[in-house]
Amino acid sequence: MCLQFEELTHKNYADAQEIDRDDIPEAFVDYISTLMDITDYGVEHHCIGHTYLVRIHRKCIATILLGEAIPWETDPPQVKSQPFYRLMGFVIDKEYRNRGYGGEILEETIRRVYLEFGKRPIVLGCHKENWKAARFYERHGFVKTDYMEQNDCYFIRC
Repeated sequence: MCLQFEELTHKNYADAQEIDRDDIPEAFVDYISTLMDITDYGVEHHCIGHTYLVRIHRKCIATILLGEAIPWETDPPQVKSQPFYRLMGFVIDKEYRNRGYGGEILEETIRRVYLEFGKRPIVLGCHKENWKAARFYERHGFVKTDYMEQNDCYFIRC
């Protein structure tokens, strides 16, 4: 697979909006506009991590953010006393799902962030009704916790 990773910026923002995710409600994964806002905040506040736009042969197929977590009240207690990363905005164009790209994108993103910034636990929220995503994350070493933030169940990968 020829995946190309590039930072999500305002220059390639329009390309990212072309990712077909019309079957994924915003309750499951934030829209690209929200992801861009979160990325801008991270850049402005010098947070470590990356927001990637992923392409195959110039076509944008995915976005993913893995970066320094800003603590929330609802975070699982397992990570409250240590720095950790938060995974957000991971969406794959519906034409490219169930073909192995998701796992490759997730693992490569983690590898890059760990290599550049060091290993930390990773926390993500997965909507309680998004059982396909929950199974995907469990296959990639995330463990579901008993903690929630609104309708999202927290998962942790140490």
